Amino acid sequence: MRRDEDLAKGLQQGRRDDLVELVERHHSPLLGYLYRMTGGDRPLAEDLAQETFVRVLRGIGRYQYPRPFKPWLYSIATNLARDYYKQADQRHTISMPDDPPPGESDAPEERLIFDMQTQQIALALMSLPAHQREAVVLRYYQELSLAEIAEALTIPVGTVKSRLSLGISRLRELVLERE
Repeated sequence: MRRDEDLAKGLQQGRRDDLVELVERHHSPLLGYLYRMTGGDRPLAEDLAQETFVRVLRGIGRYQYPRPFKPWLYSIATNLARDYYKQADQRHTISMPDDPPPGESDAPEERLIFDMQTQQIALALMSLPAHQREAVVLRYYQELSLAEIAEALTIPVGTVKSRLSLGISRLRELVLERE
């Protein structure tokens, strides 16, 4: 199996099939990330995921091999989500998730528990400042390393640690308040 970085280099060299493989590998996790970043707005998350891959294709010439591909991809997605909420006509609101993130179970009892937990966590996540939410979701949902998060968000590793610590502390407080 070829590494993401090799696929990105192949895409730079005009091999469009490498884009297909990158999309197949990263679409679902990226959609899950954007779903959480948008407070459960699945149509918006899908639009942002699609736009992320469009930007990857357009900006592949700026990708620097052998830079890790995954943080570069999440950097693009994060910036798109930030830009969406910066638009004057958009309002950052807390919304309840309509659908589970991709890949979640549909068994009735599991779904009920999932729905309750998802609502509680989604509300708490959306209550965090965006910079803390980004770090928490990238670390605990997308399982990026501290170094990868630092690269994706273009901040020092120490700042990632601080944002994670503050974000987790605040999430804990918010969840306990709602119980």
